[in-house]
Amino acid sequence: MGTSQNGLSLNLSLLKIQLANSWRSLNSLAIARGYRSIKAFLPMSLDKLQPSSKSEEIVYAPYFQGSKRNLLPYAITLYQQGSLEGQREIEGGESIPFVASWYVSKLPADLTRCRLQFDGNAELSYEVTMQNSEFVNYLIEVLMTYKRSRNTTTDFPQTFYRKLLRRDE
Repeated sequence: MGTSQNGLSLNLSLLKIQLANSWRSLNSLAIARGYRSIKAFLPMSLDKLQPSSKSEEIVYAPYFQGSKRNLLPYAITLYQQGSLEGQREIEGGESIPFVASWYVSKLPADLTRCRLQFDGNAELSYEVTMQNSEFVNYLIEVLMTYKRSRNTTTDFPQTFYRKLLRRDE
């Protein structure tokens, strides 16, 4: 029995090494693509968002006024994560889970392409391209909705979905 436990222990040790190597490889890939670390791909509670640096905030500040400017540092941090999980609220029905992902760049005037996939179904995927500043504005609205709902709703505003489905053209 001791030999079987030693074999199991050895297998677990090898698995840990493989996982650590995979984590390092993925982290290197994330950094090479402009992310801070692999953690940018892991879902984070909106409650735990940290404000962006002042230098990042200053670049976007001219695009926002009033109460939106107060949430700007948090929206920039959310934008830099490159993804968001939430649920599309459906009146009188069940909410539909979604995963949004987008390309991250530094300048507000740059274009970003956002992709939403609903209910884990590739056939329910939609894409939209817009200026980063406009997209960050939608992320501010996501944060405002989240706060208003007492941390229960992570969803984009109706105007975002109109743009996504090209109903505002």
